[in-house]
Amino acid sequence: MMMKKLVTGSLLALASAGVFAGPPSDCPVTYDQLKSALTTAIGANNGGLSFDMWGTVVNKDGRICAVASTGEKLNDQWLASRVISAQKAYTAASLANNKGSFGTAANTSFAFTTAGLYLATQPGGSLWGLQFSNPVDPSSAYAGNQSKFGSKNDPMVGKRVGGNNVFGGGLALFDANDQLVGGLGVSGNTSCADHNIAWRTRNTFVSLKLAQGPGSEVNIDYVAGYPDCGQGEAGIWALIKNSLPQRFQ
Repeated sequence: MMMKKLVTGSLLALASAGVFAGPPSDCPVTYDQLKSALTTAIGANNGGLSFDMWGTVVNKDGRICAVASTGEKLNDQWLASRVISAQKAYTAASLANNKGSFGTAANTSFAFTTAGLYLATQPGGSLWGLQFSNPVDPSSAYAGNQSKFGSKNDPMVGKRVGGNNVFGGGLALFDANDQLVGGLGVSGNTSCADHNIAWRTRNTFVSLKLAQGPGSEVNIDYVAGYPDCGQGEAGIWALIKNSLPQRFQ
């Protein structure tokens, strides 16, 4: 009987540790830095619906460092977007190359934005099917108490949720030496607005010298026809792209 209680207690302790695992030691930003940058970003004109948002940052191997939301209550932002933001962060981090690696990345770091994947992943495109590969791990994505969602103790922290997402809101994060340090994902608005908000959030990281964009980035393509983007959002994107630094000075 005593042995059974010990085993049960040990299993419960392990389960608890798994749900409330701390962030990895090599995270590019903290929870507080993510929440502050995301909150500032949504206060600007980004097009779309001007909703509250979810944001996730992962480290270079895709484990979640922080999950933040801008609303005070769980359903102030779309609940589905919590996991979608994690997908976007993982996608951006997992489709990026360090500067100094082989081929095109020998002289510059390289990454896809999730918006930059959209056209190539449509039927007939060169990356068609990418969005169906590498599915989200539901045991990591949906575990834990909802009261912790979007907090420092979000149950996804420390987990590798995975997933490939191919619409706006995911950006890779690099250090000053153009080495990958992680990915950022935001979700909760239109796809175009998500991209704009992610860009502004990363620029806050740049200003704080926490992380920067890559030297070469496959970005959103309004000219080729990114869907459901009004001229307002396209104009906002042009303003953001041309006025805010993406690299350390």
